[in-house]
Amino acid sequence: MARNLLFTALTLCYPLAIWLLGSRVEPRWLALSLVLLGALRLAATKQRKWVGLALGAFALAAVTGYFNVGWPLKWYPVFVNGSLLVLFGVTLRHPPSMAARLARLREPNLPPHAVVYTRKVTVAWCGFFVVNGAVAAVTASYGTDAQWALYNGGIAYALMGLFAGVEYLVRLRVRRLHEAPGGTP
Repeated sequence: MARNLLFTALTLCYPLAIWLLGSRVEPRWLALSLVLLGALRLAATKQRKWVGLALGAFALAAVTGYFNVGWPLKWYPVFVNGSLLVLFGVTLRHPPSMAARLARLREPNLPPHAVVYTRKVTVAWCGFFVVNGAVAAVTASYGTDAQWALYNGGIAYALMGLFAGVEYLVRLRVRRLHEAPGGTP
């Protein structure tokens, strides 16, 4: 648990580190830190889902290190959103949906209405990853380093939290409707 929190904190700080250190440290050293973070994440987990993200980080770091340019490092958030889109999207084609899988961790026997709802939630998250990844790509391509860091290191996380919070409130309402006598689906 503590290890996951550490990796999450380091990942959240990634845009800030690139922005603050980008003009002071050669890009290849920043790339090395990304490789180390990916390698530590892989070593610390047994989950296959992190392999793709780590390989993507390694590829971006390799380009950065070889050419000693910083722009590939700014594409990591785009890659993460794309990876999450694929991860969630595949479960729409091969159920159960990602949201249903996560919900079953707490409630193994989901009622039919919850399965339908979790599929809709997974579709909504896929839409979020498309939009968030597109904005991340625009900031990586056309934004200043400060704009890129502000969006990818702050605004994107705030939007993700807002999205999750709204989904939680909707989930409570859906649950209440189905638990109430005579509630409609």
